[in-house]
Amino acid sequence: MDIDSIIQTITVYAIPVLFAISLHEAAHGYVARYFGDSTAADQGRLSINPARHIHPFGTIVLPLVLALMSWPPLGYAKPVPVDYERLRNPRKHMAFVAAAGPGANFVMGLGWMALWVILTHAFRLPQHEFFVEMSLAGVGVNSAMFVFNLIPLPPLDGGRIVSGILPLSLARPYAQIERLSLFVFIALIVMLQLGWLTAPLIQGMHWVQSIFHTLVGPLIWLLR
Repeated sequence: MDIDSIIQTITVYAIPVLFAISLHEAAHGYVARYFGDSTAADQGRLSINPARHIHPFGTIVLPLVLALMSWPPLGYAKPVPVDYERLRNPRKHMAFVAAAGPGANFVMGLGWMALWVILTHAFRLPQHEFFVEMSLAGVGVNSAMFVFNLIPLPPLDGGRIVSGILPLSLARPYAQIERLSLFVFIALIVMLQLGWLTAPLIQGMHWVQSIFHTLVGPLIWLLR
């Protein structure tokens, strides 16, 4: 890949990646505050400003490397602190806190899809225009993060959701997997490298994007 292609990839993905990862974390904090834990708010992490959430490797380097390798541009931000014990109903409410991150990615992905529809149907911009490409990058990044984070393994959000809905006798040992977070993350990266996770992830992304397309259907109809 030449330097021009690398620069183009960076410029197209920069804003979608920054907001996808940062607002994912902020959403956890907002829902935690709603259920009684103000830790993130007390530390100034309830912000849509990406600078408050950026992790140099997880937010910038990792998504860029994956995008350049034509993989889904996954990444992570500095985790928003959540004090489990301060939630009014810790097990139940932690599941809602965990679901808030992927939920934010779903909403952002739908917003980027709506922007793509407006740019291509109202303004008739071609697919190679910068903002059209950026909107498609936003759809891709957020659908990838939505699907990946719902994998039912701690420390991913999907694992925390499962821990919140399992019977207590099963939830406790299941939640202990989070102590192996580093190994879980390495295993998932290896599975991506070997292609074992890539196909299910891409299939899930296509499924989510088909939902986006269905939801913006009325907007497409109005702009015809």
